[in-house]
This record gives sequence, C-alpha cells and structure tokens, in this order.
Amino acid sequence: MFRAKFKEAVICFSNPRVTLPYPFGPGAELPEGFRGKITVDQTRCIACGGCANVCPSRLIRFYDEGERTRMEFILDRCTYCGRCAEVCPEHAITMTLEFENSTDHKEDLYIEQELYMATCARCGRCFETENAIDKIPVRRHREGRNFVGPSMPHGGPRARQRE
Repeated sequence: MFRAKFKEAVICFSNPRVTLPYPFGPGAELPEGFRGKITVDQTRCIACGGCANVCPSRLIRFYDEGERTRMEFILDRCTYCGRCAEVCPEHAITMTLEFENSTDHKEDLYIEQELYMATCARCGRCFETENAIDKIPVRRHREGRNFVGPSMPHGGPRARQRE
C-alpha cells in the first residue's frame, strides 16, 4: 500500500500543473468539429423550416404572419447537436466556436428574424426571400431610352450554335 501511494505521489509531483489558467490565460484549443453557439445568416435563409423539424429541443419556431414569416431561436434550450446546421440547404445556420454563453440577460440567447414570403399574384408560388431575389444577376439594364446588355442568358441560341 505504501508503494502504491509513493507511485501516486511521484506522478502528481512530476506534473505540477494539471489545470489550465482559464479564464485568465489561454484555454485549450478547440477540437475540429466543435459545435458552439449557433448563428443564423438572414441573407441566406429561405424559411424552409427544415431546422425546426429536426431540432430535438424545439427551440426553433416559425410563425406565418401574412406575407412575413417570423423565426424565433431560443438558444437557452440548445443542446448543440448541430442538426439544424446539417439540414439547412442554404447553409444559413452555422455552429460557431463560441461556447461562453453565460449572461445576465435572457435576451442575449434569443434570435428573432423576419423574412418576406409573399406569393406571386399570377402563379401563386412563394417568393423565397427579398434577399434571394436580390441575388438574381442583372443581364440588361437601361441607359437612357435604350436597353444595354444581352437579352438572353449565355448570348442566345445563335451564340450556342457557334460553340
């Protein structure tokens, strides 16, 4: 028994520091694939609702309010499983390396966003978002009374025959 205690004492005294000086010094490096606090990029989100369907904590909620869709993320219930980021088709949800979520204000762990989701008056299909429409490249623009730029994408049928 004395021999075992002696071995244990040698091990303990050979490595005097067993803890990190965190938060006063640098902490340990985060491993690859670390899942911290989620962030949502509103410019990429199309409000498909896939993240809300797979969230086991049910912290993501969608409210359809006419032409607008309001999204709520209540992050104090997040288990950092990362399913929402995995299913997002537009990669709007990302898991950051931020893990220090302690706060005195519960509002700091709450994300609310609104997306424009109107339907077309002719066909009835939903627009994705205002931001997605802004992504459409402009091929023609007006300078004075005349249009400038190609009328068809990729130069039209004659240009394709030449290739």
